[in-house]
Amino acid sequence: MDLFTQGLLGATMAQAGAQQRETRIATGIGFVAGIAADADILIQSEQDPLLNIEFHRHFSHSLLFVPFGALIVTLVLWFLLRRRLSFTRLYFFTLLGYCLSGVLDAFTSYGTHLLWPLSNERVAWSIISVIDPIFTLILLVAAIIAFKKNNRLAAYLGLFLAATYLTLGWVQSQRVEAFAKTIIAERGQTAETLLVKPTLGNIILWRSIYRYQGSLYVDAIRVGLITGPQLYPGESIVQFDRSRDLSTVPDSSVLAKDIERFSHFSAGLIAIRPEQPNILIDVRYSNLPNTFAPLWGIEINPEQPDQHAKYNLYRDSSKQTREKFIALLLGRNDVN
Repeated sequence: MDLFTQGLLGATMAQAGAQQRETRIATGIGFVAGIAADADILIQSEQDPLLNIEFHRHFSHSLLFVPFGALIVTLVLWFLLRRRLSFTRLYFFTLLGYCLSGVLDAFTSYGTHLLWPLSNERVAWSIISVIDPIFTLILLVAAIIAFKKNNRLAAYLGLFLAATYLTLGWVQSQRVEAFAKTIIAERGQTAETLLVKPTLGNIILWRSIYRYQGSLYVDAIRVGLITGPQLYPGESIVQFDRSRDLSTVPDSSVLAKDIERFSHFSAGLIAIRPEQPNILIDVRYSNLPNTFAPLWGIEINPEQPDQHAKYNLYRDSSKQTREKFIALLLGRNDVN
């Protein structure tokens, strides 16, 4: 999730564990602890452009790292707060604030190394977007009320409502997945891999991605909270296969390893951008849910296999794209 929401979750968690006289100081401690795991965004290298996407949401988000991450935050804050709280109490609040950072990110489709070092899998349950205003608002209101009233009951209620919203997101994902399977069957196809994920900021409009006979297919599916599913057919693209598409690149080369890293980050759902054959894109994300217009990708040069790939962003915030996204979200039938 976004940094602000992570901080709010940490704040409400700490508030929930605070005594009445501690609620306000616990709010700040929890907020700082909640965003601390995302300090891994600072892991960057000009020489290795993929280092950041490899280590963002990595070890600092692991469940096994939680006690150590909380301890680091405690040691940093101890010099500021040692006259107001005992070390044990401070650690308790940082532990509450830190403990769900990785779990919350696992609810998104971006993926996080939740079980590192036991597993290198990027856990992604894909039931909420990385930015969701409703989820954020629930935590924000709860944290403010708990802070002003100096009472943790609002934090309890906020956490309950946030969990309820996540449950609703899961229900929506199941509805979308069931509908997607029906559509795939009607096309006479079988999904070898199927991923459904919410689009930015909502749990109404979803992106369906599936693999069939070496190609990737995307569709936009709108599922209202009380209305049935609505399909906006999308596109297809050939899935990238290095042994076929870049057979001349040595397995031991820097470029081959970069492609492998990008593929792991993208859950293997990568393809060559049709209009730019030197660009590999992450098919999971797009500016519109029924197209392959990418949000990011890597630029490769097969003639220089010992050079790192370049990481590029391709976000399209044009008026036309925004209007089409809103039309899909509202369920209009005149979307082209």
